[in-house]
Amino acid sequence: MTAPLVPDPEQVAAFDRDGLLILRGALTPAVRARAAEAAVRLLASDRAAGRDRSADGKDGFRGVVALDDAFLPLVANPAVLPTLVALLSPNIHLLSSNLISMPSLPDEQRTIRVPSRHGWHRDMSSTVADLGARHTPRLAIKVAYFLTGPGPDAGFTMFVPGSHTRTGPVTVPQGDIDPPGAITPGTGPDDVILFENRTWHAGGLNRSGHQRLAVMMQYGFRWLNTVDDPAPALLHRPGLDDVERQLLGARDRHPDSSVAREGSGARPLTDWWAHLTAAPAR
Repeated sequence: MTAPLVPDPEQVAAFDRDGLLILRGALTPAVRARAAEAAVRLLASDRAAGRDRSADGKDGFRGVVALDDAFLPLVANPAVLPTLVALLSPNIHLLSSNLISMPSLPDEQRTIRVPSRHGWHRDMSSTVADLGARHTPRLAIKVAYFLTGPGPDAGFTMFVPGSHTRTGPVTVPQGDIDPPGAITPGTGPDDVILFENRTWHAGGLNRSGHQRLAVMMQYGFRWLNTVDDPAPALLHRPGLDDVERQLLGARDRHPDSSVAREGSGARPLTDWWAHLTAAPAR
């Protein structure tokens, strides 16, 4: 892992205000290219395990970090991880890693992003159903990596800034597909977007003429269940450090495999964070 930087307090404050944040240049071109090549390979395969398809033409895979090592550099991205820890805590792990491919469809063929099915939603909706919107806190943050080029017709994710503080749903006017105040953040090819579970969002309209590829990495507290299918073999991949192992689900156990005190498994990221924040600013 390359040396991370202490998160910018102004960026943390912007996330607290808006429920989303752009991290400029947080995806290196080499990692992006490898991940895009792996995504194309997986989508062209006949693999069914982990496949995530829907009637609107979406294709993709759940648990993609276990399917190709090209996605592993995203797990503890040093340009992203400090901000995640500052916004949540060191007691986090990876809840899901989702490869999404959205086709470029003519308007008459779309079954989503139409007035009757506009697609605006919050993540972790079952939490809102159980706790109520007023009592649902920030529990998780998604990191959106777009592997195809940006542009006005690329269909990147749209957001309503500040909607994470609302206690009710966003309102989409009759006959429209977007609520007032909805934006598509302006991003470059190496930028990533962070947004939290309460922020209202929807996929944009892809009119680019090619598929839109994205990987959504969701991180949350370690006492939340992971969404992806278990992939214990990931923890035995060579070259992983202790922080990556924590994020990939290492359990609270002593070296002899006996059960350890609950929460002790967060020690790698806790120590990493303490060292990072104690170091002189760079």
